[in-house]
Amino acid sequence: MNKNRLEAFSDGVLAIVITIMVLELRVPDEPTWHGLLGVLPTFLSYLLSFGYVGIYWNNHHHLIQLADRVNGRILWANLHLLFWISLFPFTTRWMDESGFLQVPVLVYGLNLLCAAIAFYVLQQSLIRQQGRDGALAQAVGKDWKGKASPFIYLSGIALSFLHPLLGVAVYTVVALIWLVPDRRLEHFVTQLHQG
Repeated sequence: MNKNRLEAFSDGVLAIVITIMVLELRVPDEPTWHGLLGVLPTFLSYLLSFGYVGIYWNNHHHLIQLADRVNGRILWANLHLLFWISLFPFTTRWMDESGFLQVPVLVYGLNLLCAAIAFYVLQQSLIRQQGRDGALAQAVGKDWKGKASPFIYLSGIALSFLHPLLGVAVYTVVALIWLVPDRRLEHFVTQLHQG
């Protein structure tokens, strides 16, 4: 199967997720710095989730660029990932509107954990399709970020029981880890297009 339809559909879903999240941003009640300060938690929640969508979009793009073709297993793995990402607006809003209370922060962390697992499943499905000697398997390598992230999310979820903002801090750390681009993937994508 051609991979272009999968990539185009995924890009569309991610664009809709970002649109839904930005529509949740509300204008301050008053046109003052104090009014702007009142919506700061909402903006920071949006910023964190926007960062995550951007990270998934970027890494998804690299995965698909290195894929030769897709099959039914890959299509379902991709939908599995998109399902968890599509919940970001809901869990982000709930976390924000609750004032960062424990259960919404835990659910946000579970949402992030499930998306990370789904991304790993998609990545492994693409590697299985291409073979262990393929460009994607070589580019991913040991994938320490991908393997460590679920455990870091679990620690954030656990810390949320002590104080919800500790969980949010850990979720932010994971996002910061992933903001550092993986040059290996970019290198393999560049080689693919030059070769």
